[in-house]
Amino acid sequence: MENLNGLRISSLDEEEEVEEFAMDDDDDDDDDDDDEEEEEFATLGFVEKPKTRWSLLRHLFPSKAGGVPAWLDPVHLPSGKSCVCDICGEPLQFVLQVYAPIEKEYAFHRMLFVFMCSSMNCLLRDQHEQWKRHPEKPSRSVKIFRSQLARSNPFYSSEPPRNDGSDKPSGTGAELCTWCGTWKGDKLCSGCRTARYCSEKHQVMHWRSGHKIDCQRLSISSQSSDCPNKSGTTSANLQKVVSKTLWPEYEMIIENGSELSTEMIEDKACTNSLVTNDKVDGTMKSLLDNFEGDDDKKCWASFQDRIAKDPEQVLRYCRNGRAKPLWPMSSGQPSKADIPKCNYCGGPLCFEFQILPQLLYYFNVNDDVDSLDWATIVAYTCEASCEEGVAYKEEYAWVQLSSPSAIVP
Repeated sequence: MENLNGLRISSLDEEEEVEEFAMDDDDDDDDDDDDEEEEEFATLGFVEKPKTRWSLLRHLFPSKAGGVPAWLDPVHLPSGKSCVCDICGEPLQFVLQVYAPIEKEYAFHRMLFVFMCSSMNCLLRDQHEQWKRHPEKPSRSVKIFRSQLARSNPFYSSEPPRNDGSDKPSGTGAELCTWCGTWKGDKLCSGCRTARYCSEKHQVMHWRSGHKIDCQRLSISSQSSDCPNKSGTTSANLQKVVSKTLWPEYEMIIENGSELSTEMIEDKACTNSLVTNDKVDGTMKSLLDNFEGDDDKKCWASFQDRIAKDPEQVLRYCRNGRAKPLWPMSSGQPSKADIPKCNYCGGPLCFEFQILPQLLYYFNVNDDVDSLDWATIVAYTCEASCEEGVAYKEEYAWVQLSSPSAIVP
């Protein structure tokens, strides 16, 4: 298990240490105020270009951002309306995935996937939806899926991978969309009978981008060769015809946070924002003093102070029942009542990780008025990590958007 690369959040030994640390905090904590934030160890995620061409393949259980997902269960993928933005109906785009197994037999392998619509207009409308407390049919543009497998499963060896390029998965996966490489390609091109699509829109986009010319050539090629293989392609050239709108692909690596502290900020306006015991930089202190009376700006400055210790972090992970997100702003935070129950077991959801806006920089998102933007995306997952239901269980995302009042001039 120690050989698994990428963002391996918790080995069994690591989980035991974290749990023991949390228990020690309980014993020493004399303050029973549930509203106060407890300082918890956070695992930080950073992105870098893949070191090898095979390091992000699914049988190596990678944590990654951008590109296409490395599905854990490669066969029983999300389908239907789960794959599309509930607001505009467009197929969702892959953001990142986190490999986060837990100490349960049925979750020996456990992966969390984040998808979202690339339209800022949809994200703004998503805001209105998340404030509708537990609607029967929520309309979201950000979706999170959890998949987990036992150690003995049909897709992977029970032995840890060697990570030398020789590892192979057990069996093949579902045929994916030729255009996006993300969702199941259950629609076949009627011309070449080779290209597959998850939606009519992706078929049209592929046609306009060059498949109109390639279709006849591929049709002739497929007639002179075997039927399409199980990956849905018969030509290496076809695999190169991929959407140019996917976000750049990165491998995610981890480090322990360097900003850990046992002190809580005494600012009543932003009880979720923590500062360290280190001497505060004079410039930052002066900046904080100027923000008296403006809760969002003060919270943003404290957030920036924490993030500045590891400025390239794109993800903060802490699956602990007591952990809370590091909120960039005091406004726009959910109450406990705003977080729904698990759709599958009815149990409570807990904070597991949050995505920071630094990821937008690595995705080369333009800094325009109508460009995609967020302050943080927070993932709440089933506290029990239940095994009921489908192979990919939809969890809950809370999006906090940046606002003019939160931006330091």
